[in-house]
Amino acid sequence: MPGAPYGVDPATGQPYSDKQKMIAGILGILLGGFGVGRFYTGHIGMGIAQLVVSVVTLGCGALWGVIDGILILVNGGTDADGRPLRP
Repeated sequence: MPGAPYGVDPATGQPYSDKQKMIAGILGILLGGFGVGRFYTGHIGMGIAQLVVSVVTLGCGALWGVIDGILILVNGGTDADGRPLRP
């Protein structure tokens, strides 16, 4: 498919994102308190929210980023344009 340089998701038929699921998940687990996994996928608002929650809760909110990273690794995710992340 010419409009899908990274292939097409067989389940949905949507073209894959240029972002990788593994990188987004690992960034979420390791740096989730800073929202890095969400910044990587283009979800800037969610990344800022993760950062603010972590700061306000004195670091306890970083658990949100860890859980988010695990969910991205298990279930996949989407980029800011709604395209599924590459496997």
